[in-house]
Amino acid sequence: MHPNGQIPAYEWNFSDVNPPVQAWAALRVYRIDKRMHGQGDKLFLERVFQKLLMNFTWWINQEDSDGNNIFQGGFLGFDNIGVFNRTELPTGGRMEQADSTSWMAMYCLNMLAIALELAPDDPSYEDIASKFYVHFLYIAAAMNRIGPNEINMWDEADGFFYDILRLPDGQHFPLKVRSMVGILPLFAVETIDSKVWDALPNFKERVEWFMKHRPDLTNNVTCMEMLGQEDRRLLSIVDRDKLKRILQKVLDEAEFLSPYGVRSLSKAYDGKPYTFSLNGQTYGVDYEPAESTSGLFGGNSNWRGPVWFPVNYLLIESLQKFHYYLGDDYKVEFPTRSGKFLNLWEVASQLSHRLINIFVTDAQGHRPMYGTIEKFQSDPNWKDYISFFEYFNGNNGAGLGASHQAGWTALVAKLIQQQGEYKGFG
Repeated sequence: MHPNGQIPAYEWNFSDVNPPVQAWAALRVYRIDKRMHGQGDKLFLERVFQKLLMNFTWWINQEDSDGNNIFQGGFLGFDNIGVFNRTELPTGGRMEQADSTSWMAMYCLNMLAIALELAPDDPSYEDIASKFYVHFLYIAAAMNRIGPNEINMWDEADGFFYDILRLPDGQHFPLKVRSMVGILPLFAVETIDSKVWDALPNFKERVEWFMKHRPDLTNNVTCMEMLGQEDRRLLSIVDRDKLKRILQKVLDEAEFLSPYGVRSLSKAYDGKPYTFSLNGQTYGVDYEPAESTSGLFGGNSNWRGPVWFPVNYLLIESLQKFHYYLGDDYKVEFPTRSGKFLNLWEVASQLSHRLINIFVTDAQGHRPMYGTIEKFQSDPNWKDYISFFEYFNGNNGAGLGASHQAGWTALVAKLIQQQGEYKGFG
């Protein structure tokens, strides 16, 4: 981390940034350790929290150029997911990014969760938790804003979130590419247990004040006033209706749902690219399930169809959080148009199975991740040697990219463990 709070994306360009997931990671490490040993290392959590505050402040000051709680960010690890390079816009102006804004909403909720964990031992953290609650409200309100004379991220007709391109002359356009960018708002979700709620009176009072006096903000998110399963409260960018409409596309096998997880770009663009024209130039995005056919926007320009584990894992975790609140009665069609309805925990389990099946041998003893590489499929010295590829073909599950260092793909071990613990896997 730079002294100003920035955490660079990679070693060859310090100006780019990756998604701000460090708070999520710190909280996961803390909870894993607490579960293993029966007691959480709160000193670790406090030390990390202080540094995260610096990074959060950097994001607020650097990537929200108008101070309207809509964020830019550029690269954010998604390389060529858009119609052009989001770091260096050929049109000038700026890109208001649905993914960047969603990451910041998620960041707020991660910091809120850490503050609530620390508050019982230090009441001053109740004030900090209130700060992140309020900031989340402003971001959620900005993302869900709908006005007759405004272009907004949420498209009511499509039931999806999109980036907004704002040009130097004031013109602005939605870039209606159905990609992982529009799924990311689902990641900004957190539940608050009734015991935590009742144990923190100052935080509770602050939230109740906002619910009473600022309905212009609280009406844009799932209301903390409405109790869910086991009297839980929910904070989320999307309400029940928006969640269902987004999932209609996510769980559609003609769009995002692959036999091996959720694709980074809708298959609807297979042979029918999305195009955007401006100032005599036409830009396009087409569905490419494996390696991109051109080296656009960076060294790993492969976000136009492949399955990536990090975002799939976060989607599964988010669906589980929604289920904690909505319970078994809230169901969605899986797959879309199948006539079969599952609750969100079951949907998360089905997505986990699809990701796990990338590694599992089929009836012929072949693993989808090794595709047509016969040596790895049948040679006794190689066929059980598991590689953790960087990403996977959105159609057939074949492993792509780096096969020796993509640690995020090891998340499959967590999915296997979770399936065994909660639902069974076979």
